[in-house]
Amino acid sequence: MDFLKKAALDQVMGGKDKKSDKTNTTAQGSSSSGKKEDSLDKGIDLFQEHVLKQGSQKNESAAQQATDDKIKSGIKSLFKMATGKDMK
Repeated sequence: MDFLKKAALDQVMGGKDKKSDKTNTTAQGSSSSGKKEDSLDKGIDLFQEHVLKQGSQKNESAAQQATDDKIKSGIKSLFKMATGKDMK
């Protein structure tokens, strides 16, 4: 599983210094990675936790965060197609 974490980390960090503390905490899924969640992120996490029964979403790995970002962009694009307005 370590190779999956490394691959996901490489993709997320874009080849930056992988030995820095920030990189290591991001790979471990620390909530102190500096990213603030908006209400859409929180809604996605609640859906995953309570409806899909995927457990706590507090310490997500880099791969899980990337998946959540893809879900978020999909929701935003569908909203724009339906309403013609950007989601804030």
